[in-house]
Amino acid sequence: MSHAKRPAQKARHPVLVTMRLCAGLPSMRYDDSHEVLKRAFEAGSEADGFRVVEYSIQSNHLHLVAESKSEHALARGMIGLAVRIARGLNRIWKRCGRVFSDRYHARILQTPKAVRIALLYVLQNARKHGAWRVASPDVYSSGAGFDGWKGGARMVAESSSRRVLGRARTWLLSIGWRRHGLIDPRELPAGCTSGCS
Repeated sequence: MSHAKRPAQKARHPVLVTMRLCAGLPSMRYDDSHEVLKRAFEAGSEADGFRVVEYSIQSNHLHLVAESKSEHALARGMIGLAVRIARGLNRIWKRCGRVFSDRYHARILQTPKAVRIALLYVLQNARKHGAWRVASPDVYSSGAGFDGWKGGARMVAESSSRRVLGRARTWLLSIGWRRHGLIDPRELPAGCTSGCS
């Protein structure tokens, strides 16, 4: 991961974040890990103008769509989030030591289309990796509480009671991306076909 200075983060621009585990650690795609991560996302959101809005948990990495008021708020929020996650996962894995292999990767989302692509990538990431093959939201993501699914999938009807995180506040992440169409539960991220893994 490059250690060059990150680009400036503006409050109106959401950010796509990736965090990777150190090699050799257990998969995070289990209920106990998911609970640890949900609690960390909730506790880490709203601190100093940072919040996680959508997430996807894979075996060895996380994808998040977050909002922050500045690059400083993003950095502080991500440090706090990484510490909470590491402590929680180490506790359930009965170990100590590093959990994340490097600093997080962040990409600022400046257009409605970029936000839609990021949401599709995050919410359908398990399908991209072949870990989730049904046309419903991945249970190890915020997909069950996401209100931008096309056609109102059955799981989505219960979204108000299942929403773990706060709703988006930026125009791009709450309204703007919808100009490019809601997300079909069967839609795959770019470069992925129905048999991709």
